[in-house]
Amino acid sequence: MTQATMAAPKESFAALLDETLGSEGTIEGAVLRGVVVKIVNDFLVVDVGLKSEGLVPLREFASPSETKIPEVGDEVDVYVERYEDRNGQVVLSREKARREESWVDLEKAHVNNQNAMGSISGRVKGGYTVDLNGATAFLPNSQVDVRPIRDISPLIGVQQPFQILKIDRKRGNIVVSRRAIMEESRAEARSDFVATLAEGQVLKGVVKNITDYGAFVDLGGIDGLLHVTDISWKRVNHPSEALHVGQTIDVQVIKFNHESQRISLGMKQLEVDPWVEVAANFVVGEKYTGKVTNITEYGAFVELTSGIEGLVHVSEMSWNKKASDPQKLVTSGQEVAVIVLEVDTDKRRISLGMKQAQENPFSGFEAAHPVGTDVDATIKSLSKTGVVLDLGDGLEGFVAAEDLDWVDGAKSLKTLAEGQTLTARVLEIDTDKDRVILGVKQTMPVPATAVASGNVKKGQIVTCTVAKVQENGIEVTIGDDSVTAFIRRADLSRDRSEQRPDRFAVGEKVDAMITALDKDSGKLTLSIKAKELDEEKRVMAEYGSTDSGASLGDILGPAMRQAVDKK
Repeated sequence: MTQATMAAPKESFAALLDETLGSEGTIEGAVLRGVVVKIVNDFLVVDVGLKSEGLVPLREFASPSETKIPEVGDEVDVYVERYEDRNGQVVLSREKARREESWVDLEKAHVNNQNAMGSISGRVKGGYTVDLNGATAFLPNSQVDVRPIRDISPLIGVQQPFQILKIDRKRGNIVVSRRAIMEESRAEARSDFVATLAEGQVLKGVVKNITDYGAFVDLGGIDGLLHVTDISWKRVNHPSEALHVGQTIDVQVIKFNHESQRISLGMKQLEVDPWVEVAANFVVGEKYTGKVTNITEYGAFVELTSGIEGLVHVSEMSWNKKASDPQKLVTSGQEVAVIVLEVDTDKRRISLGMKQAQENPFSGFEAAHPVGTDVDATIKSLSKTGVVLDLGDGLEGFVAAEDLDWVDGAKSLKTLAEGQTLTARVLEIDTDKDRVILGVKQTMPVPATAVASGNVKKGQIVTCTVAKVQENGIEVTIGDDSVTAFIRRADLSRDRSEQRPDRFAVGEKVDAMITALDKDSGKLTLSIKAKELDEEKRVMAEYGSTDSGASLGDILGPAMRQAVDKK
């Protein structure tokens, strides 16, 4: 064989080989379509038309985006990783082929503002990885949902749409967002929801956030405010007492502003208003038992029944004026007896009284110690104006300095001390103002010096002793018998039939009013009649009127006889 004849086939073979292998640089990294010729162990043998067949691991067909594992004769797209390995075989990859296909589709989707389907495949620092049909994207934590999610496991492996925020093929970076998809759908749902929203509508919602003044409720694309006062008819001091985040509740739309799209919600409106029958269930003057629910500086709120509370003002909590701090009188949760004082259904207010449910100690004191009787009491405190006496049962009586002594009350005040016991006469009991006025000097004889000094005054009631009975009146002595006076026949009684001197006996004690006095001579003018008329005036003011139909004698007679009997 000549040299020329041998060169021709060699050049022909080189040409054929160069034709096949000359594009080796472009074949590697290319995606080719091949045919599965057989399955060996865990590999597919794929013929892509090159000098040898290639192997593709079966595991690369286990991706969620793959519909099935190919069989012999099926066509598949594969990526040429290496034209020839050390065994002379072509190295192929189905996974990289899908990635290349996916990148092309993702770039088109990004340009056209289209979403991409994928699934969350794993967690990485700052977020999660997402498989977009072979291409791996990054999903930041902030882009997972419209609100923070504690457990993302239910979302892993689930095919769902993602919005492509950023794509860089050279660096192999893709950033996607699930939150953007949700916000779009929520915006659409919000628009449809708002279009059908109306006041009075009952909806289901989820408590989204709790504040001091209420709770925000997610109604499905739009939030509404449930104010603390609309949670329940009962008192709710803080929304967290009745609600918790994530709780599903039924609410009613109370108010909806179409311009601002603010929604006011209510829960209690779905229940029967307990105030509807308050007037019938809680009668003024009746006694009830309730629980203290809230204590303030001005009183305490008492729950009479579910959703109905009344206020016991501090002034209605105790008969003792000194008890001015509600915290010292009641405790939260305490059961107390109350009297209904007032019901205002328009303002939804009930005024209650605790002290009215107890016996008024002033009334009891008045029954045991009517005006004119004496009482022994201990000095509780002293002041420049007088003495406060402890009368027991939380009651106090006051003796003015001028009522301590007939001559010099201020001087007598300086000789007293706390804890000392005094005998005092009851001068006045005012149950409306809860006060008792006492006098010490009234229990003592009236000395002549008292008249001269002016300490004995006109209009004052004094106790006298009958010294002599005469035809035109009676002569009496006052105090230590150093002061004498004469009561004329006409002043012996307001009733003419009783103006008889002979009905009095020497040594008998009588009360009379000083109608006139002469400081120079120390002479007094007394009148039993004036005293009775004064008593009549006070009794009429308290018990009746001149138009009542009853005679004054009917009213005064028994009252005056009772007073005399008690003395």
